[in-house]
Amino acid sequence: MATLQPTEVLRGQIIAPNLASRQFKANPYPFYARLRAEAPFYRTTLPDRQVAWLVSRYEDVLMVLKDERFAKDRFATMTPEQHAKMPWMPGLLKPLAHNMLDQDGANHTRLRTLVHKAFTPRLIERLRERTQAVCDALLNAAQPNRRIDLIHEYALPLPVTIISELLGVPPQDRHKFQAWSKRIVSSSSSSDLLLALPAIWLFIRYLRGLFKLRRADPQDDLITALVQAEEAGDVLSEDELLGMVFLLLVAGHETTVNLIGSGTLALLQNPEQLDLLRQNPTLIKPAIEELLRYTSPVDIATERFAREDITIGEVTIPRGEQVLAVLGSANRDERQFTNPDILDITREPNKHLAFGHGIHFCLGAPLARLEGQIAVNTLLQRMPKLRLTGTEQALRWRKGVFLRGLEQLPLAFA
Repeated sequence: MATLQPTEVLRGQIIAPNLASRQFKANPYPFYARLRAEAPFYRTTLPDRQVAWLVSRYEDVLMVLKDERFAKDRFATMTPEQHAKMPWMPGLLKPLAHNMLDQDGANHTRLRTLVHKAFTPRLIERLRERTQAVCDALLNAAQPNRRIDLIHEYALPLPVTIISELLGVPPQDRHKFQAWSKRIVSSSSSSDLLLALPAIWLFIRYLRGLFKLRRADPQDDLITALVQAEEAGDVLSEDELLGMVFLLLVAGHETTVNLIGSGTLALLQNPEQLDLLRQNPTLIKPAIEELLRYTSPVDIATERFAREDITIGEVTIPRGEQVLAVLGSANRDERQFTNPDILDITREPNKHLAFGHGIHFCLGAPLARLEGQIAVNTLLQRMPKLRLTGTEQALRWRKGVFLRGLEQLPLAFA
């Protein structure tokens, strides 16, 4: 008897896959197409046993990202009954909730303003030479072997180096937070979270120690600036400082790793597009925008919660319930994009939602774009006859609900 796949029908119902599984992340797009066609607001149960509504069409995703009825602070939306049913949260995690992603209104604006100046396009452009130097150094190291694991030897160390230098994390400590970050973002269930607690504890302990160092010995880096803002009074609390730096370190590299890794794989799978970009490196800006759309490094935007009962068409989302805007689906919506499953590095217009939209639009978008443009162009120009070693079926995708990226990408080159 044939095994039913996630997108098949059982008694008229769409079968929900495990959104966090490696198998699903390898190719989520048939399931998303099914949702767009038949259930654009789809209520499901996540691996952590929380109920969530998956929103899959472009216009609906855009609405959820912009509409103030969908809040980030879940505790401001829930009924007493919903509060009572909330899963237990270790006290260790509570400081990390004091970050921009989990705040609305004035609180969000205050926190975002503190770091916004460090991520303006003009200031990010100053990092161009440094980003190019890091790319060249990483490829120089791989050159003698004519082989490279693109994730661990290129896509990961590049953004880790840049965000670490920006924040002020010493070079000898960067491998630590890479490992901690990987463990934390792959958690998709209560058991995963419990297993990740040691990594979270080590991460928090490390950051508190780094803050102590910067108070005693200020440096020209972002952590020093944030520590001084915290010392100034009510601008930033200790928990907000912790949540802010934790978010910047994790978000400051995870998305870019996926963009470079999945984007390179997409080009290898579409050799005519790879050749076009190699022959016309000035196309790199629209190429990166298309790779962002096509691969959606953030597959699902972080949670929103209904402030009230919200009726959209024939569907009512009850107050307090979780809503997930599926960016990977919106970016493949045939209502918005012509031939959305085709990679076209000259695509115009390309109003993708890879960085979100509205007040929570990704603060690091200019940095991710710069790193992606330099990393991909440098790789293609320096590594001719780039090819995958092994089969596409053997590639392992990372577990987790929100991000979509590869564990490894083994390549050979001439």
